[in-house]
Amino acid sequence: MDRIQKVLARAGIGSRREIERLIAAGRIQVNGEVARPGTAIGRGDRVSIDGREVHFARALERRRSRVLLYHKPVGEVTTRADPQGRPRVFDRLPSLKTSRWINVGRLDVNTAGLLLFSTDGELANRLMHPSYGIEREYAVRVRGNVTPELLQRLTAGVELDDGPARFRSVVAAGESGGINRWYHVVLTEGRQREVRRLWESQGVEVSRLIRVRFGPVSLPRNLKPGRWLELPPHTIRALYAQVALEPWLPARSGRKRRGRRH
Repeated sequence: MDRIQKVLARAGIGSRREIERLIAAGRIQVNGEVARPGTAIGRGDRVSIDGREVHFARALERRRSRVLLYHKPVGEVTTRADPQGRPRVFDRLPSLKTSRWINVGRLDVNTAGLLLFSTDGELANRLMHPSYGIEREYAVRVRGNVTPELLQRLTAGVELDDGPARFRSVVAAGESGGINRWYHVVLTEGRQREVRRLWESQGVEVSRLIRVRFGPVSLPRNLKPGRWLELPPHTIRALYAQVALEPWLPARSGRKRRGRRH
């Protein structure tokens, strides 16, 4: 027996946050009764979402932990449905039969780079949670007058609309090219447009933004935008170790798979 949001997340039904939203909306039932936050379920319980039974026990028995690394291009949205009909990151991912891909955080439509997807909603939830302090590294091209004092403020901390924020580190990348210059920045939160807003708070414009690392996983140089690869078990174990969670993996490593751009 364990909390329903945790069990369904580990079964790949959705992220813990998604499950919690469904519970709050009264859309999940356990044994014919509306579920509440913290409701405990076991393999013998009947769970349904919007009246459709969810075979979570079967999904737990058949599945193993899988994680994809996707190189998101500019122009794609990180949502399952888009009213404007824009391309979605999910359009390029391989199909699943007993679970679904759960994105680990988001990148806005104008940001490219590394985006992780997992079949384990609990893993995705912990990787996104600020309490675990998972590092995100970005390559950012900025336009403006960047002084040592400005960089010091960005690492010391500035006040944004949703509270204080800062970069853990800011490192210049290469020589200055005219009014544009590249930097690598690291932070441990995933607030909306946080990297852009930090620079903009100092009067500096971000002209290009690419996420190049998430925790122990880096974006491979040879992985083109619009393509994905499945992470090997040893890398998946490193992700689980970052958030103190036990992975569900086969004893032996499987073959590395790559996805083609369509």
